[in-house]
Amino acid sequence: MHDPRIDQLARQLVRYSTSVKRGNRVLIEAFDVPEAVPLSLIRAVRDAGATPFVNLHSSRVTRELLMGATEGQYTTQAKYLLSQMRSMDAYIAVRGSHNITETADVPSDRMATAMKLMRPVMNHRVNKTRWCVLRWPTSSMAQQAGMSTEAFEDFYFKVCLLDYAKLVPSMKKLEKLMTKTEEVHITGPGTDLRFSMKGLAAIACGGTHNIPDGECFSAPVKNSVEGTIRYNAPTIYQGIAFDNIELTFEKGKIVKATANNTKAINKILDSDPGARYVGEFAIGFNPAIKEPMRDILFDEKIAGSFHFTPGQAYEGVADNKNRSQVHWDMVCIQRPDYGGGEIHFDGKLIRKNGQFVPKDLKALNY
Repeated sequence: MHDPRIDQLARQLVRYSTSVKRGNRVLIEAFDVPEAVPLSLIRAVRDAGATPFVNLHSSRVTRELLMGATEGQYTTQAKYLLSQMRSMDAYIAVRGSHNITETADVPSDRMATAMKLMRPVMNHRVNKTRWCVLRWPTSSMAQQAGMSTEAFEDFYFKVCLLDYAKLVPSMKKLEKLMTKTEEVHITGPGTDLRFSMKGLAAIACGGTHNIPDGECFSAPVKNSVEGTIRYNAPTIYQGIAFDNIELTFEKGKIVKATANNTKAINKILDSDPGARYVGEFAIGFNPAIKEPMRDILFDEKIAGSFHFTPGQAYEGVADNKNRSQVHWDMVCIQRPDYGGGEIHFDGKLIRKNGQFVPKDLKALNY
């Protein structure tokens, strides 16, 4: 039986998230999702008077390609995918996964080669198209979240079909505040971190680029980060699961990194010089997302959280000029049930234990 929520979501992605207009060309990328999803998106794109194009992906096929990745292979692949992306006005990706650790055994040098050579395709998509990326609920995601499949699907649609437009006025106020902020001080269990955001704009995200959404991001001045941060949300990167990550910074650089897998984290942070500097600082506030589930598109939006991201900055927007093949969103939750914490902007308390303090930001509280 067809779930009408799929059609509702497809319409929201086309009409609201990517603002598809008559005559646009729209690339739909579907990764291990039911056929009903791209079918629904094709119809929604056509209903908007636009032309749909589709790439279908399988994570097992992708892994097999990565296992033997060569420079020549991915140079060629990036060339034709970039040509395709340049023809598009909008981009919608729906990413499912039968096994979130599918690429865990891909040799790190092969993964690095592929990521480096495919970066121009992603950069063009991010900077030159109206894009939106979302996960698709699977039983493995439900398992990660510790929920039944049906309960997780209900949670998923509730989060994705949130009335994002309602959050926009308060989000814009946070965006303005972050843009004019110069000095940031974050404290919490195991965390005492200072950095500057002087001259860097902030961008509020309300359902137009990632679904689920609900964050405002900027970046630290590249060499300004000092102190230690302890992340309390589990994470997964390049198919490897990490817990209890702790990073120490001097002059912006990560000089010490520990985790449950200290060897693996340092290998990733040694991918290139930019991987040990931070490319993004963001505050998450989706009221429907409370618990981490090792899926970054959900976890970085957790109510009462922030993320502090080693690696690539967003080119052209909130750009501190850090360049890396790595962009690893690591999350720290500051609600009381996770140990609490405070964020100060220019000496003023902005958020305490995950709740915004200024009156005009309280609408963003969970």
